[in-house]
Amino acid sequence: MTAAHQADSAIVLFGHGARDPEWAGPMRRIRDTVLARPDAPKVELAFLEFMSPTLPEAIAALVQDGVKKVAVVPVFLAQGGHLKRDLPVLLDEARAAHPGCEVTLATAAGEAEPVVRAMADYAASCLG
Repeated sequence: MTAAHQADSAIVLFGHGARDPEWAGPMRRIRDTVLARPDAPKVELAFLEFMSPTLPEAIAALVQDGVKKVAVVPVFLAQGGHLKRDLPVLLDEARAAHPGCEVTLATAAGEAEPVVRAMADYAASCLG
């Protein structure tokens, strides 16, 4: 991806959220790891509840910054109720509010094969 294309693209790491702000630490580490890559796109965090910004707020801010393509990456272990019920509504609202921006949805991170393999490797290493 070229630098010009990267400038108008962004990733939104979408999590449930929690009352404890430290809960988002791993998501911040994922964001920072992506941003450390050459030609990294913009990366923002967004949350369903308890924390901010919300997904609509994050997408609106990105669009205001000139982003034309957003990939929403659910940082969830599995495709549960929130991803099946709540997220589609939020995505429909974001697409309607920002018709000039392509908003795509990735598979829940915990269901992606590379993540499953990494978690299996980690689990196997826990025996020492």
